[in-house]
Amino acid sequence: MYDLTTPDGLIEKIEDNHAIVLFEHISAQFLGFKIDPKMIQFNLKSVLAQLGIDASLLKIETDFGMKRIRAEVNFIARNPLGLEMLKQIHKGAYVGKLFAKDPDRLVLKPDYLVRMFERSDRHGHPLLSFKERFDLQIIQGQLIGFLPLLEGKVVYNEQIQGLLPTLGLALEKKISLRHLLQLHQKRDPSLKRDVRENEMLLVKTEPLYIRTVFARVKNELLPQGFLHTEASVLEPTTKNSGDIYEFWGKSDQPIEKIPLEFYVLEPYKEYVFFSDRDRLQALLANDQNIFEAFKNAPGQKGHKAATFVVSSTQMQKLSPRDWIVKDYFIESIPTAEMSPSDSIIIQNYILNQPETFFLNRIDWEEFTSEGVLFCRHFPTYFLKRLFLSDKTKKQIKRLYFQYASRSSDQFFTHEDRTFMIDLYRLGIEIHWVDEVTKKCLQFLERPGRYTGMFVPKDRAQEFLKATFFGVYGSNLKGSNFEEELTLLLKGIQEMKQSSSHPLLNPTTEIALVTGGGPGIMEVGNRAAKSLGILSCANIVDFSLKTGGYVNEQAINSFIDAKMTYRIDKLVERQAEFYLDFPIFLEGGIGTDFEYSLEEVRRKVNSVPPYPVILFGSPHYWEMKITSRFTINLQTGTIKGSEWISNCFYVVENHKEALEVYRRFFSDSLPIGPNFPPYEKGFVRGCELTRKCDL
Repeated sequence: MYDLTTPDGLIEKIEDNHAIVLFEHISAQFLGFKIDPKMIQFNLKSVLAQLGIDASLLKIETDFGMKRIRAEVNFIARNPLGLEMLKQIHKGAYVGKLFAKDPDRLVLKPDYLVRMFERSDRHGHPLLSFKERFDLQIIQGQLIGFLPLLEGKVVYNEQIQGLLPTLGLALEKKISLRHLLQLHQKRDPSLKRDVRENEMLLVKTEPLYIRTVFARVKNELLPQGFLHTEASVLEPTTKNSGDIYEFWGKSDQPIEKIPLEFYVLEPYKEYVFFSDRDRLQALLANDQNIFEAFKNAPGQKGHKAATFVVSSTQMQKLSPRDWIVKDYFIESIPTAEMSPSDSIIIQNYILNQPETFFLNRIDWEEFTSEGVLFCRHFPTYFLKRLFLSDKTKKQIKRLYFQYASRSSDQFFTHEDRTFMIDLYRLGIEIHWVDEVTKKCLQFLERPGRYTGMFVPKDRAQEFLKATFFGVYGSNLKGSNFEEELTLLLKGIQEMKQSSSHPLLNPTTEIALVTGGGPGIMEVGNRAAKSLGILSCANIVDFSLKTGGYVNEQAINSFIDAKMTYRIDKLVERQAEFYLDFPIFLEGGIGTDFEYSLEEVRRKVNSVPPYPVILFGSPHYWEMKITSRFTINLQTGTIKGSEWISNCFYVVENHKEALEVYRRFFSDSLPIGPNFPPYEKGFVRGCELTRKCDL
C-alpha cells in the first residue's frame, strides 16, 4: 500500500450506471483522510477506460475509525464499446482506487527524477526508464514531463465483443486480464490521433518504467478539445506501465505529447539512495541535530525504541509517534549457549526488538529507500541475521544509538563488539550518541586489528593513521611523573618531524591509550589531551561484584575515543589494547597482569620486539621484576626467551625515554632475539649513554 492510494473499491450497489463503491482496509496513513476531499480522485481501472468507460466521483463519506470510505461514482460510456461493457459491471465488481492529489507531494524540480534515470533496484529493474529521456519542464512552479506518442492510434478487432463477459467476471474476482485485452488491440500508424464525438481515442507511447513516483495526466495542459479519462494515474507498482492512454472530446488537431505531473511516494518507498540525500547528510553532520532527534524518542531510558530515517524532512519532523517502542519488562534474554529447543524464546526475543519492525520491512521490500537507523540501545547480536541479510545491509547506511544496553548502560558485551566489526566491514557506519562526551562518536576498526573504538568524527583519519602509545599504572594514586610524561609525549611529537620510520614520521599520527580510570590513567589521558594527541581509553565496568573487592573506578574526563567492556571480559579487553609502545608507571596487581601480557606478546611474537618504557626508580622495578626473572632464568623455564629482557627500559626522566625511542626509530637500539639479555630483567635507559649512577 501507498499513502496516496486506497485498495481497490468494490461496487456495493449499482443502478443506471450510478454506483456506491466501498473502499475497505485502507491504511491509516492514507492522506485522503487528512486533506480536502476535493483533492481526492477516483482512479478508474485502466482496462475499463480502454474499453470506452469513464467515471465521475460525486461524493465520498470517510470513516477513519473503520478505515473505510464510501463513494458515489457515476460511470459514463464514451463510445459504443463502452455501452456494451457497462452491461457487464455488476455488484461486487472491483472498479478502481481513490488517489489523494496532495499538493505537498508534487515534484517541483527535475533533479528528483533525473537522478533516477539509469538506476535500478536491487533486482536490476529500472527505477525510471523511457526509450528516450522525455521532455521535462517546469510549468507554473511544478515539474511536467511530456511523453511523445507513437504514430497512429490503437483499434480493436471484432472479437473484442466476445471477451467483455469474461472481463466483467474477472472484475468480481480481482483477476487482471489486461494482457488478454492486448490480444485484441492493434496500433494502426496510418490513423490520425484526433478525437471525435462518441469515440474514444487510444494512443501508445514507448513503455515507461516508473517505480519512484506516481504520475498523473495533467488535463489542464492537454491540447484544446482533449480530455483524458479518470484512469489517469500511473502507479509505481509494475515494471512496465503507462503505454496506453485514453482520450475523449472533440478536436481535428492530432495530439503529439502527453503531459504528466508527478507525486512523490512516502520517503521509505522512494528508492532514494542515501548518497542523494544531501540535506539529510548535512543534518547528520551536526551532532546537536542527532541529540535533538533522540529527545523525541518516547518512554524512559529502560524502554527500547527505534526509528528509521530516510529524509531530511522526516528527521526535522520526528515525533514520538514515529518511533517503535517496546515497554520495559523483565524478559527472558536468550544466551548463545541455548539449545535448539529454546528457539521459541529466541524468536520471541527477536520479535520484541523495536528494530525488527524496520528490518523486516526492508527484507520484505516494503521499504526501498536507503537511510539511517536510530536506536535507544545498541541492537542485540541476535538480530545479526536480519542486519546482515543481502537486502538490509545495503539499505541501512548508518546506525545511531544512545546506550550500549538496557542493563549495562555504557558497557558492551564481547558479542556486541564482534557484531560491530561485522557491521563495519559491510559498510554500515555505527555512531554512539554519547551523553558522557556530548558528542557523536563513530566506531572505527583499528587497521590490521580485529578491534576498534568510538572516535570523534573529525578525528577519524587521525585514529586510522595513528601509532599507539599507552600508559599503564595504578588507579589508586597519581604520579609525580606527569610533567615528565608530558615532556616525553611532546618530544615524540617533535621527533616524528625528522624521523623516517614507518611508525614515526611526519605523516603518521600519535594516539595514547589508557584504561580510562582515575590515578595514573587520568594522568596519561590528561597529558595527551593537553598536547592535542588523540586521548583513548579501553574502559571496563569495575562496579562492585558480590564476593570480590574492586575499587570503584570513575571514568576520567580527558578521553576523546573509547571502547567499553564488561568485567567478565577483562582478559579480552586487555588483549585489545594492541599498543605499539607501552609505557608503565607504578601499579598494582592489574599493572602486573598488563606487564606479563606484554612479555608474553613478545615471547610468542604476536607483536614485534618494540621497546617498553618503565617510568620510575630502578630500585622499584628491580623489586617488582628482577626476582621473578632470576628464578625463571635459573630454573630454565624461559630458555630461549631470555632476550625479552632487552625490550624493557627503566627510565627516570623523559630524556632517557626519548633516547630509547630515538635509537629505536633510527634502527640503532640493541633489541630483540639477536641481542643479549639483561640480568635484572630490564635495561636501564641511562646505560645507553653510559651515565648510570652506580
